[in-house]
Amino acid sequence: MAEAKKAENSEVEEQAPNKKKKLMMIVIGVVVLALIGAGAAFFLMKKNAAPTDEEEGDEPPAKTEKAKKAAKGHDDAPPVFVKLEAFTVKLQSEGQEAYLQAVPELRVLDAHLGDKIKQYTPEIRHKVLLILSGKTASELSTPQGVQKLSNEMRVTINAIIEPPPMRKKGKDKAHEEPGDLAGPDDPVQAVLFTSFIVQ
Repeated sequence: MAEAKKAENSEVEEQAPNKKKKLMMIVIGVVVLALIGAGAAFFLMKKNAAPTDEEEGDEPPAKTEKAKKAAKGHDDAPPVFVKLEAFTVKLQSEGQEAYLQAVPELRVLDAHLGDKIKQYTPEIRHKVLLILSGKTASELSTPQGVQKLSNEMRVTINAIIEPPPMRKKGKDKAHEEPGDLAGPDDPVQAVLFTSFIVQ
């Protein structure tokens, strides 16, 4: 009988570690499955949170570009400049003949606008020549006069590159004097002169 009890005890002792091993394997399996499920859920949620190219394709490309620029901020990118050829014009007479020679450079929002400006160069040069030839030497003899000219050129070039939407009758912004700062989405942010000579 003692031997039978010892045999039973040894059987029970052998089954206990087997049960512990099976239980441990089940717990590890459940933990691994839970981790895999959590990882899959994380990646699926991340994918749904970020807009895909197809979703962005539903909006007009201009709006998505402007939204990206606004989100990114204009301060992150280095400035982009487009140099125009020199302008030489005879100014309006004030008793004696005067000439202006100016070399403007345009600070633009991004590099692809350089190509767009090249496409519109004949129209831009024509409109800028009209603005310059309408000035007098006295108007351009002060820094304020040069800044005013720069602002007029910026507004004119922006209207050529991205024509403003048609306005209803009422206030006409064409007669308002342009400010020193361009709008955040204006293609040309500033007109800077690298050479400006009035003779």
